[in-house]
Amino acid sequence: MMIHFILPGDTLENIAEKIRLENPVYLKEFHNQHCLKEDVIVDDLVSGKKLLLPDFTKVKAYNDKNDAPFKSPELNPKIAFNPIGFNEKFKTTIKESSIIDGKIIENQFSYIASLEWKKNELGEHLFYFTKDQFSNQHETKMESLAIESMKSLYPIEVFVNAKGEMLRVALRKGILDNFNQIKERLLNFFPDKYAKIYLEEFEYVVLNANIFDQKMKEDWFLKNYFSSFRNVFENGNSFFEIYLNQTLLNIQQTVKLTDNKEEILLHQTLQNKEENQNAFTGNVMVSKNDGMIKSMNLSHIYNEFLVLYNTEFSIENI
Repeated sequence: MMIHFILPGDTLENIAEKIRLENPVYLKEFHNQHCLKEDVIVDDLVSGKKLLLPDFTKVKAYNDKNDAPFKSPELNPKIAFNPIGFNEKFKTTIKESSIIDGKIIENQFSYIASLEWKKNELGEHLFYFTKDQFSNQHETKMESLAIESMKSLYPIEVFVNAKGEMLRVALRKGILDNFNQIKERLLNFFPDKYAKIYLEEFEYVVLNANIFDQKMKEDWFLKNYFSSFRNVFENGNSFFEIYLNQTLLNIQQTVKLTDNKEEILLHQTLQNKEENQNAFTGNVMVSKNDGMIKSMNLSHIYNEFLVLYNTEFSIENI
């Protein structure tokens, strides 16, 4: 048995953490079993008073009960991935802002993303992915060209492994076989030299499978929807990595308990809060039935060359 003199700000939780006692309820139980009657803890700790602590052997015995709150099944879900028959649409919004010399520059656009499961072959799931109903603040000619160019390729193929992680992105064979006609049609819609330059670069990406794959893996919807967030939970936490804004982020996620019995709410933060001057928060709602994301809200703040950037990304099943 050890004796601890309670300090201002001490709680059962932080003292239990210091002695590696997983369930702080046993700290109060142990003290009350061994203390004088007048020293019994009823509610909060009182600074200046003694707190009797279990020794290492007793702590181990308590921990062996394996009943700490963070070990409950609700806080350590096994998130499945069963997409067979999945066919849903999502309202997708991206807000970007930057602060340069105190001046705020903002941009926002949205679109409808469609995701349809097609088949499972050799352990890989194939999805068709489409974007439509674009809206933005500027609607310049080049933006319209970029949107129409991509729309001519949809639906694109997204291959995903058994854990729901993106493997590769590709174009359907029919698109590749008919790309000359697609390019000609786009040139007729946008008949100027700048459009021609853009479409030549576009053609280079389309006809080079590896480059197209790399470009599409940077799509915010795809890389967040098909990330490694389904990794195993242990002691109330799960961890995974993701690239956002050219930065590798180490994400820690926990479960937020709700009254919804059909879905799991995941709260995501940086594993290291000081990581590369980044700030990240995310809330992801996942179906318990198939492990597919129903909604997602992410925020990533980072500094680069004395400029503060913020990207907010959200999707909602419609």
